[in-house]
Amino acid sequence: MNVTGPRGRLLASRRAMLGLAGMAAGSSLLPGHAARAQAQRRPIAQKDALVAFGHTGPITDGGWSMVHNRGVQAVRQAFPGIRTVYVESVPYSADATRIFRQFVAEGANMVFATSEYGDFIKDVSDRAPDVAFMECDGNSLTPNLGWYYVSHWYASYILGIAAALLSKTGKIGFLGAFPIPSVYASANATLLGAQSVNPAITLQGITINAWFDPQAATQAATALVDNGCDFLCGIMDEPAYLRVAVARGVWAAMWNTGMRQYGPEAYVSSVVLDFNAFYVAQVRALLEGTWQPSAAFLTLGHGVDRDDWGPRVPEAVARQADDMRARMLAGYNPFRGPIHDNHGRLRVPAGVTLDDTQIYHCDWAVAGVSGLG
Repeated sequence: MNVTGPRGRLLASRRAMLGLAGMAAGSSLLPGHAARAQAQRRPIAQKDALVAFGHTGPITDGGWSMVHNRGVQAVRQAFPGIRTVYVESVPYSADATRIFRQFVAEGANMVFATSEYGDFIKDVSDRAPDVAFMECDGNSLTPNLGWYYVSHWYASYILGIAAALLSKTGKIGFLGAFPIPSVYASANATLLGAQSVNPAITLQGITINAWFDPQAATQAATALVDNGCDFLCGIMDEPAYLRVAVARGVWAAMWNTGMRQYGPEAYVSSVVLDFNAFYVAQVRALLEGTWQPSAAFLTLGHGVDRDDWGPRVPEAVARQADDMRARMLAGYNPFRGPIHDNHGRLRVPAGVTLDDTQIYHCDWAVAGVSGLG
């Protein structure tokens, strides 16, 4: 435990058991719950506050946990009198429950789980009603537990446009950890963006059962290139497949943070995340006594975006992709029907647009995706 002053999901994710309508209705607390939550909050002096973070991986992973740790640093800078504590590589087991309980036992006023821990955190929050809990990529919303995530699918769509313009083979290779909603959302958005340019382009996915496994990612990326993919992308917490792209002379788009330093000649861009402002706002609300649990998406330009384009990306490619980014920032949603899944079933009829909650809980692959179910 570090004190100052696997992002593996549960494979039996409760998302698969929750309907979209129920989740949409759960985007705000019932009035009675909200009132009770509000009544429990009192202002807290910085010197009396302890904020705890449980990270799914090492903060030196170069990706997901590193980005969240930047948020911890932002909280320390904004509130120099506050105490923070964090634990790295919190396992997806009963050990997670013990860690979250320890946070409470040490007097934490607020606990952040920087990945989805499901009942491992909810069981603790239910027994600590005076403590504020927030779970990244979570689902539960109770009087003292909320969740937050990034609507990364918009940035992925933008990178998909670039993929279609850069690919000569018409095959995109995608690396994911598990076949879960965040991976489906990323792969689907990338291919839909690409298909808006080239309807015949396809995406082959491989899941490696880990968010941080450079050796497995290298092997998977090599297999994808061997199969004809000349554009690699995915959701990994390290840059292994970018190094493969450099060695094999193909393109790569990354995730979590900018990674051009690991292969500028192959680097296209990245889905970049920034939780700093969100964490500072949550802690400020705690200190002011106004915090309430919420379900929050960090949106394009406000917590998630595409990185600067790589040095070898042609200006015309960047311009065409950024035209869509500008439309999105103005309110356009490209996730509109008709959309079929990769088994031929019509999932989104013509005239229907998927909202963020529906994309967030997507558990199917669009037509043209293989290897992800």
